[in-house]
Amino acid sequence: MKICGKNKKNKKKKRARSGQKPTAVSSSIRVVGAASDMRIVCFLLLLCCTDLMGAPSDLNFERTEARAPCVNVDPLGKPLFGDLHVHTSYSFDAYTSSVRSDPWDAYRYAKGEEILVPAADGKKLLGVKIPRPLDFAAITDHAEFLGQLSVCTQDSSALGYWWPHCAITRSTNQWVQLIAVDWWTRLAGQQTAEKEVSMACSLSDCDAAANDAWSQIQQAAEDHYDRSANCEFTTFVGYEYTDAPDRKNMHRNVIFRNAEVSAAPISTYETGRYNFPGLWQALREQCTDTDTGCDVLAIPHNSNLSGGLMFRDPETQQELDDRLFFEPLVELIQHKGASECRFDRFRGIGLDTEDELCDFEQIPSDNLGMLGTVNGIVRTDRAEETVIEDFARRNMVRNVYKDGLAYGQENGINPFVMGVIGSTDTHSATTGAAEEDSFSGHLGRRDSEFRNVQDHFYSNAGGHAVVWAQENSRDAIFSAMRRKETYATSGTRPTVRFFAGSELPDDLCDNHNAIAAAYSTGVPMGGSLAVVAETTPLKIFVSAAKDPGVQGNPGTDLQRVQIIKGWVDAEGISHEQIYDVAGNAENGARIDESNCNRIGLGAANLCAVWQDPEFDAEQPAFYYARVLENPTCRWSTLQCQAAGVNPFDEQCAAQAELANELAQTEKGADGDVYGKCCLNAAEQPFYSPVIQERAWTSPIWYRQATVDKVAKIEKVSP
Repeated sequence: MKICGKNKKNKKKKRARSGQKPTAVSSSIRVVGAASDMRIVCFLLLLCCTDLMGAPSDLNFERTEARAPCVNVDPLGKPLFGDLHVHTSYSFDAYTSSVRSDPWDAYRYAKGEEILVPAADGKKLLGVKIPRPLDFAAITDHAEFLGQLSVCTQDSSALGYWWPHCAITRSTNQWVQLIAVDWWTRLAGQQTAEKEVSMACSLSDCDAAANDAWSQIQQAAEDHYDRSANCEFTTFVGYEYTDAPDRKNMHRNVIFRNAEVSAAPISTYETGRYNFPGLWQALREQCTDTDTGCDVLAIPHNSNLSGGLMFRDPETQQELDDRLFFEPLVELIQHKGASECRFDRFRGIGLDTEDELCDFEQIPSDNLGMLGTVNGIVRTDRAEETVIEDFARRNMVRNVYKDGLAYGQENGINPFVMGVIGSTDTHSATTGAAEEDSFSGHLGRRDSEFRNVQDHFYSNAGGHAVVWAQENSRDAIFSAMRRKETYATSGTRPTVRFFAGSELPDDLCDNHNAIAAAYSTGVPMGGSLAVVAETTPLKIFVSAAKDPGVQGNPGTDLQRVQIIKGWVDAEGISHEQIYDVAGNAENGARIDESNCNRIGLGAANLCAVWQDPEFDAEQPAFYYARVLENPTCRWSTLQCQAAGVNPFDEQCAAQAELANELAQTEKGADGDVYGKCCLNAAEQPFYSPVIQERAWTSPIWYRQATVDKVAKIEKVSP
């Protein structure tokens, strides 16, 4: 069997780090569509020996790659925590923020090793380490500039390296770096003009550089993928498709199932602006319609910054089919805000909602201009607040869900049947760094140290993608994402189960075989329910266990579990309702305002079998769970207090002045650094120094119209 697993990955990694072009990923791991009979034989031997090597015979996913069967398998699934949105020095906006960590470093960080990130001055380096390793990750550097950035930064013997715009890209001066960022975004067509290619590509071969970078991305994923029976860490080859005309975000993270990937990343240089359907068509042509075994997803993110463009009604049948197939998931939270729903606490109004908890981690503006603050001053009008009346409804995913029901009732098929994940969108290679108490920023020097509070106060630490998979392997995780058995967290790690069905037993919370019974009598998160009889109640089973935390920092107790229901009536009008189904919103838990210690108790576990009191068998609906933890201090509050500025103290303003002086004299800061610490939360639409961390499950749809031809649905069986 040694021949089947033999490769030269260590040698390849050494070559990649020394600047030499790595060889292609070993073909010994490419089984589907491979030419070698020996590799096919090896793969068949692995499959036939599965039971002998300890893997179950009732896997709920198809194997598409050769690997050792995992010894740690749970037929009922286990929660795996990951990050599917990570940038390294291969991305222009990371590099121009003094980040020099590469994909290998990002994977090492995800596995619990320390890496170095730039300090606020861009020169000193800070050691950072994640408190708990992740289970899986994908590096998603921007496809658009892989080659151009490589020419500008990697080989000083190449003529293009010395092009002036490349020189400013390599600058360590903050203001010159910002000029470089502006230049790159103009090249990308994110401002007003169409895309352009750098003149450096007339002096050097950007295509060859892009191919080399793409090979290295694949190699880093292979080097860190645990193909042994231990199955401790899974990587995915991926990239970000970065379309943002007029700074309105329509980005997608493209995640491949296995080592069979497209020859090159598909970027907006190939599709043109505002053309995500072009991405889907290219993925068909270069991946899923080939006979290589290539499979892929595209995950939209930051619809909160899309200016209403992310989720349009399908313009063709092909667009409808492609959206349903390629985009079963949406990224609900990351460091540039949450996209569930929106509520202005100060004015007491919401964006088609009365849900006051929709004030959570909202960005004041509706586009990528929200990043335009430097030295505490907003440098672009695009970063200014967008009032509720001007904020597009479909920036928020819950409204998209409701509109999807209405569209489906009228046209027969709902185009917006998406599960949810969270991720970080880190540009510091700090994969999965979503903890409030150790948040070191996600934009290199631009939000390192004091700059985090000064310039990125409205950003957050990001979230996690969680999947219910039988084992920690690419096929198992990808299949879970395809069937939407996923949930998102705001950065903590609670364990959440969610099922619906008309035959769910009422005693599931007391049944030690509850999950097996729930699978056999209902559908899990991400699933769909057919029409049931008018007299049959619809039941939902939800259970949540608190994040256990880490040594010295136990997880926060749970406050309550809510069910969010959306439905559409006979007139095609959509509605929503929030139900508390477990726990207690008035449990008395709070924080000590002097030091942010947690006071009071909540629950370690919450469980309910809930019956919809307003169920109407004729009304299409969706249901998802939202799990709320007890109150804790936001990352900004912790960092303000660490600097001697207490947002809860009447002397906050005086404390901020003193902290500003220290930052200016000792850290080289410029301008007001800590003034935002003293914002009056009662006068703010979204900001609060205290937050409630949370998890959101993928919905379960009732009377959901779908068509089998658009996706291979892999049924879960315990």
